[in-house]
Amino acid sequence: MASNFSQPEALQLCYENVNGSCIKSPYSPGTRGVLYAAFGSASVLAVFGNFLVIISVLHFKQLHSPANFLIASLACADFLVGVTVMPFSLVRSVESCWYFGAQFCTLHSCFDVAFCYSSLFHLCFISIDRYIAVTDPLVYPTKFTVSVSGMCIGISWMLPVVYSGAVFYTGVNDDGMEGLVSALNCIGGCQIVVNQDWVLIDFLLFFLPTLVMIILYSKIFLVAKQQAMKIETTSSEIKSSAESYKARVAKRERKAAKTLGVTVVAFLISWLPYTIDTLIDAFMGFITPAYIYEICCWGAYYNSAMNPLIYALFFPWFRKAIKLILSGEVLKNSSSTMSLFSE
Repeated sequence: MASNFSQPEALQLCYENVNGSCIKSPYSPGTRGVLYAAFGSASVLAVFGNFLVIISVLHFKQLHSPANFLIASLACADFLVGVTVMPFSLVRSVESCWYFGAQFCTLHSCFDVAFCYSSLFHLCFISIDRYIAVTDPLVYPTKFTVSVSGMCIGISWMLPVVYSGAVFYTGVNDDGMEGLVSALNCIGGCQIVVNQDWVLIDFLLFFLPTLVMIILYSKIFLVAKQQAMKIETTSSEIKSSAESYKARVAKRERKAAKTLGVTVVAFLISWLPYTIDTLIDAFMGFITPAYIYEICCWGAYYNSAMNPLIYALFFPWFRKAIKLILSGEVLKNSSSTMSLFSE
């Protein structure tokens, strides 16, 4: 994500007595403290919350499933956002200066784009997984196997990493915008400029997976409603064990789909303002005020911290796993085989 060049009311420099230093936007000590607390808490939650998700899925054998491996990989992407992106963006946002060097500025931008798009692709594949699980729950285990899940995880990581590296390290992102790049080139700045062509490509990379998720989850909730009505109308009849098992499986998959649907909605709410702002900004001459940009930017970052909260709210197995991890029970030899499900 690029940071807009801001015009402060009082002239301060990122590096005093250094020629060509960027101008610094002054904040009062109280405002800076509030911003550091608000943004810092998001970074801490993204790191530790997603770390708990990763440990839960990898440690407890009962959670070793293709769908949960996708969730763990998604948590890994959000974890890396919290480790490699948010702390440095925190300093940049509050101090309005970049103190980590020009080379790391480019690397930071690559991490930002790669890990955020990786989260999006993971969510898209999770929606496909949930669609198969809800529409055909009995055949689902043979369709979405561990190898298929591994392939989805590989694509979700490889494409964003290759794309971000190719865009930022070849310099194609600012072709035709040399004048603006020169104007923003100062010591203590990290302003990555993206031209209109690549902004459109970025928008399509966001829009197409998002459209797939919206379509699939719409179908999922339609099927779930039909299944629930069918089960309700036949509840008074004597069911065979096979029918009863199918009903239980369908109910479990619908519940998981609804929870992950909330995750998708949270992603859209977090990312739509930033995506729309960057698209409009590129075609309107980068007129967005710095504080508006930062709000949109951190709204998107906060998504990496929200997923563990959603899991804790809707997944009883995750709450139980957290208790076992924080209490130290996971250090016991038999902890990996503990049951995390009430059923």
